[in-house]
Amino acid sequence: MTQFSLAFHSSLLVRDDQGHYLPATADQILTAARQVIDQKAQRGTSFTSPALVKEFLCTKLAGYEHEVFATLFLDTQHRLIEYAELFRGTIDGAAVYPREVVKLALQLNAAAVIFSHNHPSGVPEPSQADRTITRRLKDALALVDVRTLDHIVVGGEETVSFAERGLL
Repeated sequence: MTQFSLAFHSSLLVRDDQGHYLPATADQILTAARQVIDQKAQRGTSFTSPALVKEFLCTKLAGYEHEVFATLFLDTQHRLIEYAELFRGTIDGAAVYPREVVKLALQLNAAAVIFSHNHPSGVPEPSQADRTITRRLKDALALVDVRTLDHIVVGGEETVSFAERGLL
């Protein structure tokens, strides 16, 4: 697949403050898509398959022009407690702090987590830095009995799963 692109000719409209309809921008469309996915996957949504998780994360993270590191906090039945975009970076990296992830996991009483971040380049291949931070996060969370189920890298509409590649 190719990197996300959008071409349209006034087929999608948004209403401005005066009530006039104007062509929607790509950012407005992405914002609306994120709102729809938030409504679809609210607290208690069960992530029963890797495909469902990937679809959710692609909708949330594709299209950002900067890296965003997010975590799905799950209960013992792998139902969503909370989706949190924890760290924001630049076009090619984001600083991730394990202490903050552990703190929120404990606060939410999470039993498991799925990490995710995007690659604005559109290439979802995990870097060595991605592998290192995943290992550090997994080790830190294991100390408080929170399981790391996966780390999914989103690049445009493509994803790479650490679990599927045997990297966890």
